[in-house]
Amino acid sequence: MATKKSEPHAEAALPIKLDSSTNGEYWPLAPAPELEHVIALAQRSATANAQKLGLTRREYLSSACGAAAVLLGMNQLGCGGGSYRVSPESALDRDAANAAVSGDEFIFDVQTHQVSPDRPWWDVKRPSLADFLKTIPQAECGKPHWAQCFSDDVLIREVFLESDTQLAVVSALWGDPHPMLASEAAQTRDKVQALGKGTRLLTHGIVQPNEAEWAKVSEHMQALLETWKIDAWKLYTVWGPSGEGYTLDGELGMKTIARGLELGKRIFAVHKGLPLPGMNRDFTSPRDVGKAAKAFPEAVFLVYHAGWESEHVEGPYDPNAERGVDALIRSLQENGIGKAGNVYAELGSTWRELMKKPDQAAHVLGKLLQHVGEDRVLWGTDAIWYGSPQDQIQAFRAFEISAEYQEKYAYPALTPELKRKIFGLNAAAVYGVSVPELRKQQAADTISRARPGYAHAVGPSFRTHGPRTRREMLALLGSGLGH
Repeated sequence: MATKKSEPHAEAALPIKLDSSTNGEYWPLAPAPELEHVIALAQRSATANAQKLGLTRREYLSSACGAAAVLLGMNQLGCGGGSYRVSPESALDRDAANAAVSGDEFIFDVQTHQVSPDRPWWDVKRPSLADFLKTIPQAECGKPHWAQCFSDDVLIREVFLESDTQLAVVSALWGDPHPMLASEAAQTRDKVQALGKGTRLLTHGIVQPNEAEWAKVSEHMQALLETWKIDAWKLYTVWGPSGEGYTLDGELGMKTIARGLELGKRIFAVHKGLPLPGMNRDFTSPRDVGKAAKAFPEAVFLVYHAGWESEHVEGPYDPNAERGVDALIRSLQENGIGKAGNVYAELGSTWRELMKKPDQAAHVLGKLLQHVGEDRVLWGTDAIWYGSPQDQIQAFRAFEISAEYQEKYAYPALTPELKRKIFGLNAAAVYGVSVPELRKQQAADTISRARPGYAHAVGPSFRTHGPRTRREMLALLGSGLGH
């Protein structure tokens, strides 16, 4: 859906979203004064540059030049560790801007979301995820019912039409009531696959071993695989019906992993990091990952958010760390899981926040590449909670780790080849996707044919989904749900 010109935020929105919204798993972070300065600078430069080029602000901000102009301002946020390779002329030169923020990488987003707009899961007396969704701007998209603003159509638009994403996973939602059932995710998959010749969308199936007796959990897992044809299991160890979660290396976790392997599906996507406010952070710690990976070498663990925590400052690797990305790395090292091991680190929400903190971003990416391995880092965005992930894609294309940090901490350079691995080639290997064959099939599918005309006629919405204030976050916490 196009954003109306009459809407105030339509003229103010920047193509690289720098607001404080979250995915509901951490408190909105108030922008630092230096970030507020960058936002103000980008707004002023957009007006001036648009006039120079004879464009409207909307046209300018929708262009590669608009994205480049914001990234130029963001280079003020670092102190020498990370920055964006964007030339000054790119704010006015389309070719220079495209060289910085455009690309032809295969992009496989392993973390996207939606809710069901048809089943009245929100029609309950107790709090639910609906209490949060109703409070955010996307709920006022003009549809007859607010839930339709988070539908499969929105997912298709924002992920496949408004971004360069070519393949995605719609990852399972958790909680009670469930905003997205496996059957509904399968319907979305089938709809997208019909548009994309069977090549665009995979699904996860949520397993909560602490919400029912084991026999029912085991039966549910079998149904997820046999009936709904999921591509991987999704585990959320921090959640539990009584507020207490479980660990991967505990009885419930080990039984769940063993059952998944018994059923023939070896990929486990596990939320680690981003401790949901009000939940016991012990169960979101990645300290159990290495133990589980060692116990089940035939399993593949995709560590969502890579153990990152929003209130923890990331620096050089600390082998004694108890929190953040370092805690994940430590767990792997203590259990002999190396760079060719069965653990992968995913960047959903992590990159989205750290791209506003380039020095911390350099440390996180550098540490993951150095210790987890360049073949073990996966691209994910948490779309559509933040709107289209295109800005995250553009920023990552331009991001670089400084020569100073490479020399001081032995971090690798973020070469185009390395970025291609992170953007999609690594995930393709995990899921057994043939990239050449997929590209060939997608070349003339409905989505590929629609993208050029859609982008020209509409342009990206730049909408950001997710709670942006503590008040909105409290509404979400009242539901007992995240994503």
